[in-house]
Amino acid sequence: MGFWIFMLCMVLMIPVIMIVFGWIFMKKAPGKVNWVFGYKTKRSMTNEDTWAFAHKYIGRLWWICGLVLLPLSVIPMLLLSGKDKDMVGNVGAFITMVQMIPLVGTIFPTERALKKNFDENGWPR
Repeated sequence: MGFWIFMLCMVLMIPVIMIVFGWIFMKKAPGKVNWVFGYKTKRSMTNEDTWAFAHKYIGRLWWICGLVLLPLSVIPMLLLSGKDKDMVGNVGAFITMVQMIPLVGTIFPTERALKKNFDENGWPR
């Protein structure tokens, strides 16, 4: 049971982080453009406008994806309660790998939205 609880916590990390940081990014971009914290791509770091736009955009995507992933992650883990460690570990690892798809996949629509709304110098279109 201890391993199942551990794996449940691990499986919940990505959706919870996406929900929390999605909410934070939707409400306010992290300070000034920096290399330490935030959504850092060449296009998002062009200026303060692109920085704020990118964070608001990806924040909304992360928040929605996190809310969808949360129950989709919990339900299979609840079904595994009391099962052997190998099955719990394998399913938990699979769920975590699937969660990485929307986590990383949100980069593409965010960059596309930046390109659509700003030119290469960061000026609004």
